[in-house]
Amino acid sequence: GEPLRSPLFLLAALALAVMLLGGIMDADENEEGVQRALDFAISEYNKASNDKFHSRVVQVVRARKQIVSGVNYFLDVEIGRTTCTKSQPNLANCPFHDQPQLKKKALCSFQIYTVPWLGTTSLTKSSCQDA
Repeated sequence: GEPLRSPLFLLAALALAVMLLGGIMDADENEEGVQRALDFAISEYNKASNDKFHSRVVQVVRARKQIVSGVNYFLDVEIGRTTCTKSQPNLANCPFHDQPQLKKKALCSFQIYTVPWLGTTSLTKSSCQDA
């Protein structure tokens, strides 16, 4: 039948094929999955750092995702050290340090693997360098 050859159908088939192949695509940093992955990565980062200060996101440089048997998120993030120690509440709104000797920024690449229907999330790769 002719209708099957419509460009839209081909486009849909192509998009599906790309998704099934697990291609990496850009993701909107505001989408819920990205935000969740980011929160998870930052909390793991803070748990692992021996800094007494809490760090949080300055900006998301790039967000990508890959659909596999779950979702892989690849996040390139600039993070900064805040004036709050880790034991304080409301860390999400903590101001960043502005004194040169306390100011610390890092560029991090995080890979977060999540299987939403199992409710599991793990930080599979994390590398940071001082910015």
